[in-house]
Amino acid sequence: MKKIVNSFKYAIEGIISSFKTEKNMKIHIFIAICVIGLGVFFKISKIEWIACILSFVLVIGSELFNTAIETVVDMITTDKDEKAKLAKDIAAGAVLIFAIGSAMIGFLIFVPKIFEKLM
Repeated sequence: MKKIVNSFKYAIEGIISSFKTEKNMKIHIFIAICVIGLGVFFKISKIEWIACILSFVLVIGSELFNTAIETVVDMITTDKDEKAKLAKDIAAGAVLIFAIGSAMIGFLIFVPKIFEKLM
């Protein structure tokens, strides 16, 4: 039981550490909080909540992987290395893909609701 508790403790420490040290993680969390507020305001459907939650999980999870990859690469080499740069760029690219997809989902959910309120 202690191993299970410790694994959760270490995972939470990793999330908190990423939030404290990574500017992009702060941005992702801020956007997630804004989307939650919009979801409550517009009373989005259960399926829309599922889409939003999956988007949060994918973007924040990929940012955590990106941070881990960057940390390991930085541990391995301090020299300018093309393969190290490639690994970091690809990890960042994955986050960007998830973020763009999540933004598209957000637009599909919220833009019609905003126009509906304005009309």
